[in-house]
Amino acid sequence: MRDLILFPRKTRFWWRPSMATSFLNGERAVVVFFIGILFYSLPPSLLFHGVALSLLTLASFSLEISFDSSNSPSLFRTRPGASSGILLGAVTLPSLLLSKLVQLSRGFSLDQLQLQEIQYLTLQYWATSASACSVVLFLAFARRRSSLSPSHWGARFSLCSIFLGILISVAALATTSQIGMHPALKLAWVFCHGLASVKLIQHFLKTFPSCASIGEAFLVTSGIVLYFFDMLLLTTKKLHGLLVSSESVTAEYETSRSEISIIIQGLVLGLLLYPIALKYFLQIWEWSINTSPAGARRYHEIGRTVIFLASLGFVLIVIVPSWMQFVKGFHVHPFFWVISFVFSEPSKRLSMCIYWMCIICVSVLRFYNISKNSKIERILLRKYYHLMAVLMFLPALIFQPKFLDLAFGAALAIFLMLEIIRVWRIWPLGQPINQFMNAFTDHRDSDLLIVSHFSLLLGCALPIWMSTGYNDRPLAPFAGILSLGIGDTMASMVGHKYGVLRWSKTGSKYFHC
Repeated sequence: MRDLILFPRKTRFWWRPSMATSFLNGERAVVVFFIGILFYSLPPSLLFHGVALSLLTLASFSLEISFDSSNSPSLFRTRPGASSGILLGAVTLPSLLLSKLVQLSRGFSLDQLQLQEIQYLTLQYWATSASACSVVLFLAFARRRSSLSPSHWGARFSLCSIFLGILISVAALATTSQIGMHPALKLAWVFCHGLASVKLIQHFLKTFPSCASIGEAFLVTSGIVLYFFDMLLLTTKKLHGLLVSSESVTAEYETSRSEISIIIQGLVLGLLLYPIALKYFLQIWEWSINTSPAGARRYHEIGRTVIFLASLGFVLIVIVPSWMQFVKGFHVHPFFWVISFVFSEPSKRLSMCIYWMCIICVSVLRFYNISKNSKIERILLRKYYHLMAVLMFLPALIFQPKFLDLAFGAALAIFLMLEIIRVWRIWPLGQPINQFMNAFTDHRDSDLLIVSHFSLLLGCALPIWMSTGYNDRPLAPFAGILSLGIGDTMASMVGHKYGVLRWSKTGSKYFHC
């Protein structure tokens, strides 16, 4: 439905969407509907959690409208053609953790799990909410202080909603007895999450301009901060509570952490932190080359490669495994633990690896040749990889779910290493990897950072990882594989060929009506 609006310029009649339709596009409607269903399913013990999430939703909703409705240049250099996505980036992680809390509450009422798991997840929920609120505050202040539209109502409403949500969160944290920490430590812990999220999203938007929308950067930074502080909390527990109370993570909850989860977490965090060290190593190397005779500079690329391989090997063989052993207490080196795990059922797991390698080799070679010689659009070509993900992961999820967990972690680590090699142009693989990856990119990727393969992998893996432990929804682990592999593929193909209505105002996705 459209309203007829009379514009004084040239006294012509113009059509534009009604105010309600422009505020509540397809993406926002789905998010609001999900939050409403979640709030309806909350038990009384989680009422404060739901109120805080509702206020965060209102704040991010109004702030997104403020960003998307502005005709002025963006405050940040974000991915061209993408909506800000602030609403989805702000509420995704808190709503997922709150959904998990609802699930654990059902299990606790049936005496199927310990209270400590609810305690720890509650702490994670408030920490994630603090991260989201802090970033929304940062964006609202940046919007309000800009010279573009300092009096926009969206920024003011966001600030009011966030301040009210912070008051409710502080009151809930200070009075709840579910989390076995001193109130000051709880507030300090969630404050550190918020500060780290603001600093990280500023660094991400500055270091990787035009690589992601604000919402995508929001979601990535919140997830990394949550993942890092989770490992930090386990580490400080081993250090006899130097930063937190010894009651924050009890022995019962700690033993529920599997070796596979610790290996994945340590490996991913090590590779995410590794580029910081690599930057300084390469700066020292380049400084030494610049002060050397001109004839020695021909060894520059070889030296960079040696430094990269030596430092990466030291991190993956010494530092990261030592961290894992300190947190979990492996009796052997984690690398040897992985080998023994794979060969504990060699007929099943090695055959699964062979099956995966065959699919990868055939599909990559086939689609790479098509991408170079065919006029098929990249967005459709990449959806074939979504179907390939179904063929690869669905049998493993049914017959070897633990091995699939480990395989997802290994694949994510390989992707991170390849992206580091591509971004830093490490000889001799940097340029070939860059050429190969660019064959599958479109307008949503940039030459600086390519994230599409990470999105597909994490979209399939996260529902499986989050379903570990108590789970009374048997189909939950299949959500990512089925929605991305089948639902997203069919939606993209049908919407691209027959779509007539935009999914959002600034996006490029269509749906058929």
